[in-house]
Amino acid sequence: MIPAGPGQGVSLETTVFKPDGDGPFPLLVINHGKAPGDPKMQQRDRFVYMASAFVRRGYAVMVPMRTGFAHSTGRYIDHGCDMTANGYTQANDVRDAIRYARGQSWVDPQRIVVAGQSYGGLATMALATQEIPGVRGVMNFAGGLRVHGGPCDWQDALVRAFGDYGRRSKIASLWMYGANDSYFGPELVERMHQAYTKAGGKAQLVAYGDFKRDAHTMLASREGEKVWLPEAERFLARIGMPAREKFAVAAEAPVQAPTEYAALDDVEAIPYLAGKGRAEYKAFLQRQLPRAFAVSPTGAWGWAEEGEDPRGSALAACQTKSQQPCQLYSVDDYVVWRALATTGRTE
Repeated sequence: MIPAGPGQGVSLETTVFKPDGDGPFPLLVINHGKAPGDPKMQQRDRFVYMASAFVRRGYAVMVPMRTGFAHSTGRYIDHGCDMTANGYTQANDVRDAIRYARGQSWVDPQRIVVAGQSYGGLATMALATQEIPGVRGVMNFAGGLRVHGGPCDWQDALVRAFGDYGRRSKIASLWMYGANDSYFGPELVERMHQAYTKAGGKAQLVAYGDFKRDAHTMLASREGEKVWLPEAERFLARIGMPAREKFAVAAEAPVQAPTEYAALDDVEAIPYLAGKGRAEYKAFLQRQLPRAFAVSPTGAWGWAEEGEDPRGSALAACQTKSQQPCQLYSVDDYVVWRALATTGRTE
């Protein structure tokens, strides 16, 4: 929990990754988006794949949850259709997180880069209008904010916001948007980029085409590194930040080892499930990796794909429909279910 806000009266729940040792390390600050619904109910973001890539390159990484999100204190402030104000309000927390970081002995206060995804990308571009010591550049991944329903012309509001940020911008930026982004399509992205650069902002736009089912999730995807990392490395080199690997990061150990209980596509072998559940599992086999499928003795099931913790998400989805414990049946491309031959029970 790090101090932020007026009078430092707000505490921001923050995840920190860093290499072994005392540093000082160059710093990456990653800014999260906004899920639908109450920000207090939003889970802590970690951006494990991006954080790991930067730790391998010698960076410390901070992922602050902004005011009113997750376990951060304070009240989330929403300016409605005023996208310019929304970005500036969120940028205040990012500025405070950087101010805190610059006072830590393990942070190199002169080598800082800031990244943001979705609403975090809007906040990051708003932050780039300020002269913050040590910040050399920013990266915008699918940045913006979409309004669901109502009379708000949020697309035009975003264009105006980026025009304002471009007029005030202080540092170089890298923008990455995919063609099949379900929030911000190519036409809108081009309008935002033109508004920013015509107003004087420095922004390299990388329009990288389709990514899986929805490019808006690219940064949180394990496979997304192949898309964003080469562009990020080139950008880092241009702004004088480290771009080459210097540390090894251990791969995450499997939570459960594969078993020989059944073939992955043997739908009839799945315990507990009736016809509808088996049909759902068959559809699940077409989902993206990483993925997980969980079942319960009550006949409930749950699945998840992509993201940092599909196992946990699948179990949670199953548990919402079951009063008995749910357990994983398959993960990625292998079955993890075990049968206890001595009792006939399964676990």
